[in-house]
Amino acid sequence: MLYLPILAGFAAIVLAWRLFDRMLNIKVENEKMKKISDYIYKGTMAYLYRQYKGLSLFVVIMFFLLLFVPGLGIRVSVCYIAGSLLSVMAGYFGMKAATKANVRTAQAAMIGQKEALNTAFSGGAIMGLLVIGLGSIGITSLYIIFKDTTILIGFALGASSIALFCRVGGGIFTKAADVGADLVGKVEKGIPEDDPFLYKYYPPFIKASLIIFMDSTASPLLITFIILSLP
Repeated sequence: MLYLPILAGFAAIVLAWRLFDRMLNIKVENEKMKKISDYIYKGTMAYLYRQYKGLSLFVVIMFFLLLFVPGLGIRVSVCYIAGSLLSVMAGYFGMKAATKANVRTAQAAMIGQKEALNTAFSGGAIMGLLVIGLGSIGITSLYIIFKDTTILIGFALGASSIALFCRVGGGIFTKAADVGADLVGKVEKGIPEDDPFLYKYYPPFIKASLIIFMDSTASPLLITFIILSLP
């Protein structure tokens, strides 16, 4: 019975992959939409790589701190690393799916509302399935290995550490992009607040919004799932 959550977790990941693969098969015909989408994708991935690079140092330091704390030791430290890695995976792949689904939803909307809704729903479902799948696999595997539910607190701590930085970092990046777009559109170009041409200068804000709403949501969702799973 202990292996059922692991099997269910892998099933969720396989389903997420199938949805992602089906979504990628939607061909973007509008070259301008495709170009803007590429800019958004490159910007979000650059942000994530930089953030995770900085977080890797923090995770390593926390690993050794927990290692030498009396009463915790190697088992809690290992659980901390596992929680951090799974939280990063949930945020990264959720972000990747969101950026790919963004332009394909717009493309599907040219066909009809039903097609657009299906594409958008599939893009969001990918992250949800990954959160459930990774959380189930991580919690169950560590319990099978250590036979102790109390050390899973380290797993929750690792996931929450990544979630905290993603939430704060995404918020700062969003505000910086918002201010930058305002400076270019309103100050340098003199475009009024409600002018539709103002949004020509908002691709950075779009990128930041995707980051704050997807990357900073996936990791907190994972930690919520983990905490609710603990006895």
